[in-house]
Amino acid sequence: MKRSLWLLMLFLLAGHVPAASADSACERRFVNPITDICWSCIFPLSLGSIKVSQGKVPDTANPSMPIQICPAPPPLFRRIGLAIGYWEPMALTDVTRSPGCMVNLGFSLPAFGKTAQGTAKKDEKQVNGAFYHVHWYKYPLTYWLNIITSLGCLEGGDLDIAYLSEIDPTWTDSSLTTILNPEAVIFANPIAQGACAADAIASAFNMPIDALFWCAGSQGSMYPFNGWVSNESSPLQSSLLVSERMAFKLHRQGMIMETIGKNNAVCNEYPSPILPKERWRYQMVNMYPDSGQCHPFGRSVTRWETGKNPPNTKKNFGYPHVQPDRQYHALLPVYFFLDSRWSGFMGKNKLADVCEWLHLLVVYHAGRYAGFNQVPAGI
Repeated sequence: MKRSLWLLMLFLLAGHVPAASADSACERRFVNPITDICWSCIFPLSLGSIKVSQGKVPDTANPSMPIQICPAPPPLFRRIGLAIGYWEPMALTDVTRSPGCMVNLGFSLPAFGKTAQGTAKKDEKQVNGAFYHVHWYKYPLTYWLNIITSLGCLEGGDLDIAYLSEIDPTWTDSSLTTILNPEAVIFANPIAQGACAADAIASAFNMPIDALFWCAGSQGSMYPFNGWVSNESSPLQSSLLVSERMAFKLHRQGMIMETIGKNNAVCNEYPSPILPKERWRYQMVNMYPDSGQCHPFGRSVTRWETGKNPPNTKKNFGYPHVQPDRQYHALLPVYFFLDSRWSGFMGKNKLADVCEWLHLLVVYHAGRYAGFNQVPAGI
C-alpha cells in the first residue's frame, strides 16, 4: 500500500511540479518513471548462462548453471535456488553547472546560492575546461512498480537523495581528491592515458575493459574524482564523464555494492572499491528524454547526441543508471519459516513467483514468434 501511494505521488508530481527558484540557469523537469525510461534495457534475461530473451546491448558474465547453492543460517547451512539475471534501473543522476539545481526532480535548492558555481573554464589560462555538480539519487524503479518480486538483490526503498557534490569539498578541489585517491598520480602520464584508446574502442563495439579501470572509454580519464573536466569538446560527453566518476567514487566509498558475478558470487552483495564498468548502462532523460536506447559505460555520445545539445541549453542533464542483477531466487518456501531474517527478500510463495516468471517468458516469446516487437504488459 505504501509503495502504491508513493508511485501515485510520483505520477502527480511529474506534471505538477512548480518552479521553486528563479534561477534562470537551472533547467529542470521531473522524470516520468513510465514514459522517460528505456524499459527494453532490462534485457537480456537469463537463467544461469542460458539466455531466455535477448537485448540490444551486450550482457555481463553469468553463472554457469541455473541452479546455485548458497550459504544459509543453521541448521540448514545450504539453500538451493535459481540464478536469474536481468538489468535493473537503480540510480538517477543530475549533472548541472547550477549549484542546488535538482534537474530530475523539477526544482532548485536555493540554500546553495552561487557556491561552487559551474563554469565553462577552470580559470583564465585554461581554455575549453568545465566544471559540473552531480547529484546521485536512489531510484529503485523495478521495486516501485512490482515488476519483479522476491529476489535477493533487488534494490528496494524510496526515492532518496544519496549524494550531493555541493557539500563535498573534494569535488571542487583536485588536491584534496588526490589525497584521498593517491593512485591517481600513477595514471597521470601519456602511457596510461594512451591505453584508454583500447577501452574506447571496446566500449564502442561491445563492453568496456574492466582492467583499464582508470579509463572512462571515449569520455576520457576517470581520475580525479571531482567535477573538473579539461578540454571539453561536448557538454554531453563531459556530463557523462562526471556522472561516471561519481559512480566510481561511490563504489570506492562503499555506498554502492556489487551484485553480479559467477556462481557463488550471486549469493550476496559485496563491496567493490574498483568500479566494475561492464555492470553499468546509462540513458538520457533530461533535458531530452531518449527512452528508445541505452548505452554501455564509456561508449561515445557521437551516435546519439544529435538534437540533444542545442545552442540555447543551460547545460543541465539527467541520466538513469541501469545495473545487472544476478538474483538468487530461493526455491524452497520452508526457509521462510525456519529463519525470519530471510523473509524480507525471499517472498511468501516461491512456486507462484517461478510460475509468474515462466508465464512472462512464454508470453514474450509467443509475441516474438507472432511478429510483435513490443514487450508484453507485465514485463
